[in-house]
Amino acid sequence: MRISYKLSVAIVLTWAVSGFQSTVQAQNKQQAPQLRANNVKQIIAAMTLEEKSKLSVGMGFKMPGMPPPEKGKKPEAIDIGGFKLPPSDPDAYNIPEKVPGAAGRTHGIARLGIPSMTVSDGPAGLRIEPIRNGDKSKTYYATAFPVATLLASTWDTELVNRVGVAFGNEVREYGVDILLAPGLNIHRNPLGGRNFEYYSEDPLVAGSMTAAIVRGVESNGVGTSIKHYAANNQETNRNSINTIVSERAMRELYLRGFEIAVKKSQPWTVMSSYNKLNGTFTSQRHDLLSTILKKEWGFKGFVMTDWFGGVDAVAQMKAGNDLIMPGSPSQSEAIVAAVKKGTLSIAQLNANVERILNIVVKSPSFTKYKYSDRPDLVAHAKVAREAAAQGMVLLKNDEHALPLAAAKRIAVFGNTSYDIIAGGTGSGDVNKAYTISLMQGLGNAGYKLQEKLSKSYADYLADMKLKQPKPKNFFDHPAPIPEMDVTALLADEANGADAALITIGRNAGEGADRKLDNDYYLSAAEKGLIKSIADAFHAKGKKVIVVLNIGGVIEVASWRDGVDGILLAWQPGLEAGNAIADVLSGKVNPSGKLATTFPMGYKDVPSANNFPGTPAEKPEQVVYEEGIYVGYRYYDAAKVKPAYEFGYGLSYTNFKFSNLKLSASNFVKSITATVTVKNTGDVAGKEVVQLYLGAPKKDLDKPEDELKAFGKTRLLAPGESQTLSFVIKAADLASFYTNREAWVADEGKYEVKVGSSSRTIAETASFKLAKDITVEKVNKALVPQQAIKELKLK
Repeated sequence: MRISYKLSVAIVLTWAVSGFQSTVQAQNKQQAPQLRANNVKQIIAAMTLEEKSKLSVGMGFKMPGMPPPEKGKKPEAIDIGGFKLPPSDPDAYNIPEKVPGAAGRTHGIARLGIPSMTVSDGPAGLRIEPIRNGDKSKTYYATAFPVATLLASTWDTELVNRVGVAFGNEVREYGVDILLAPGLNIHRNPLGGRNFEYYSEDPLVAGSMTAAIVRGVESNGVGTSIKHYAANNQETNRNSINTIVSERAMRELYLRGFEIAVKKSQPWTVMSSYNKLNGTFTSQRHDLLSTILKKEWGFKGFVMTDWFGGVDAVAQMKAGNDLIMPGSPSQSEAIVAAVKKGTLSIAQLNANVERILNIVVKSPSFTKYKYSDRPDLVAHAKVAREAAAQGMVLLKNDEHALPLAAAKRIAVFGNTSYDIIAGGTGSGDVNKAYTISLMQGLGNAGYKLQEKLSKSYADYLADMKLKQPKPKNFFDHPAPIPEMDVTALLADEANGADAALITIGRNAGEGADRKLDNDYYLSAAEKGLIKSIADAFHAKGKKVIVVLNIGGVIEVASWRDGVDGILLAWQPGLEAGNAIADVLSGKVNPSGKLATTFPMGYKDVPSANNFPGTPAEKPEQVVYEEGIYVGYRYYDAAKVKPAYEFGYGLSYTNFKFSNLKLSASNFVKSITATVTVKNTGDVAGKEVVQLYLGAPKKDLDKPEDELKAFGKTRLLAPGESQTLSFVIKAADLASFYTNREAWVADEGKYEVKVGSSSRTIAETASFKLAKDITVEKVNKALVPQQAIKELKLK
């Protein structure tokens, strides 16, 4: 009885305590504040340390085909081809994905009304799964827009903004909160594997294009993540490479585009890069993420890591890298332990959480937007086609080889004519419903095509694709199919067709840089193809046109004299064939200009001797010995002739620049430059106006000239003129003086040069600055830990 009595008392007490705890938990749940747009600080005060650490670390990466972690067992790392992925949070498997194929999610905290946000690739179109659960009755395809290098070649920020508006609509309507794009790293070297994702070798172009597309995307109430911050200019050993670069080169080139984009568009987020910068991972550099980005530039959003970037979660939190992606439980645990131990201040963690929550309250997930999964893909394809045509660059057009009359019969050569490359690989790829080949585009434009030749290519490519090995993983891409031997067909084709068209294709992407042989340089087979076709058609007095369907710069000087025309089509997106045909036919007058230089040969590239780094077999560091002399800054100052210079591009009409005027001859606060452009040809067209500035060198080595402003005319009818104006501010005059940690405009004479390329200057003028102006003092940051023997051209 006694034992029974004690047992009864214990049971009663247990029930009482249990009931009391349930009541307290119910009250806490009832009393817990719910996230609103104006109570972020209150929410942070109500969050537990564990909740804060989870919000600062993503939910993890759900690998397709990989089983979820066993219940009650600590998650383990996943090996994918020798690379170990940190374990994901079980939530990644247990909580259904809102958008299958998206790149990741943040943790939600239901107790406080904090939703999970979904983030997705990519730079040229939303990258999500197009088919769900094998059900093809409803699809989720996205528009493959032209790659960034092509968009930059439009030199038209209004058009790029419209691309952003269409792009952002798909982000919103497919239920994504933040787009992991655009990328704006500088084209330091033509072999960069992700150059197609980036805009230009020039930071003004890169920053301006980024700001334009960010404003367009975010006008839909969704976010962007500009990337990869910073000095991420190669794919070789990208997760560990130590980029060694001077403070001046960082400030004037590699940070400048990000600064322009942040100040002009305030993106929701910035993505830190993989690489080390002067010895420290970028995601662990306080001076890069907090001092420069947040303090100096006034960035209001939050910083996230690139996927699996960096090695120390606590150091990332301290640096101001607010969100670690895709995230793993061990990172959350490390943050909690560091706060308890006192090695990470709760104030710093709170600041990181606050930045994330300030974005969460703007997101569609928070506002409970009812996304449709039905964006207007037809309308967006029209925008993609227009942008593609506007960004194509006519490199050569001897004796008016182009445009081709609509009734012409064309012999179409080259594998890529039939299997066009819409965009690059990796996270820059897009799951699109279709891609219009060049053959289809030419047919749609009314051209007659050589059917026997077309069938031979179709049969050849179908057979070769069956023999190609399947990719082993995300980073593995099959080698290009060798060009078909057309020797036996040439005589008939040269007799039967009015002109020949040859497409040369190139693709690249995440995980590897490009090679010199058979990539930057054409293969022997490709050169042989061009020569044999040119010989056969020229013998009949017929023209030969080459279309370059490429994502990055290639060598052209050794073979261009053998053909009559060259159209640089870049990678134009899903409407590729139609857009190329629009330009070849003259329906669209080409107005694209190069935003990156085509050198005569790789040896002329200023970074050729230090890319991708040392030791050669497995680079651990890369030293930017060329300093500020990247692209045209080098070629123009060193008097090295490129194949096609920065800003170059032909038209089917002609333009004349005249009447350059400056508002003053002495600089005080600002000067306005105006110039008139007239269409002196016989067809309507657009022209790009580029304003370069040559600064007095005084006691600092400086480029010969630097792009300081640009604009594009409207479509001008024959004989029509337009006057464009540009405001030159003190900041445009300034160079970065490392010893003063300041941007300084030197006294002296400044040369204003206006033209259609860096080497085709039509009008010049000058003004004087009476005395030095310290435009901005900045913080000491990003100091190299070793001496750099930088190139000097003074």
